[in-house]
Amino acid sequence: MLRPGSDVTLIACGISVAWAIEAAHELEKQGVSTRLLNMASIKPLDEQAILEAASETGCIVTAENHSILGGLGGAVAEITARYNPVPVVRVGIRDEFGEVGPTDWLADKFGLSTPHIIKAAEEALKMKRKRSR
Repeated sequence: MLRPGSDVTLIACGISVAWAIEAAHELEKQGVSTRLLNMASIKPLDEQAILEAASETGCIVTAENHSILGGLGGAVAEITARYNPVPVVRVGIRDEFGEVGPTDWLADKFGLSTPHIIKAAEEALKMKRKRSR
């Protein structure tokens, strides 16, 4: 855990951790208490940290420089679906062909950068509020 929080959890790996840190700072400025987990290993996956986050914040955003299929987001969604279903919004590359270019350009093009993580957190929070009605 890089930072505690009670409203939403961001779980990131690799280069996406830096973008998630920036997103957490921006969300905090908006009054959103943001937990941040650096998931340095996907296999084995820290299931306990994920389930604690699901229970304590009620919604999760995953961020990865990878396909949303078969990566961190898929693994987190599988764990939460089985043990504690909460909204999980995955930030990563959709099922499409990749491209080559500067990192910042690619991150924006494929929806991986800080603004996309913030948008995903806002979406997860809306889903969480809907569920609690």
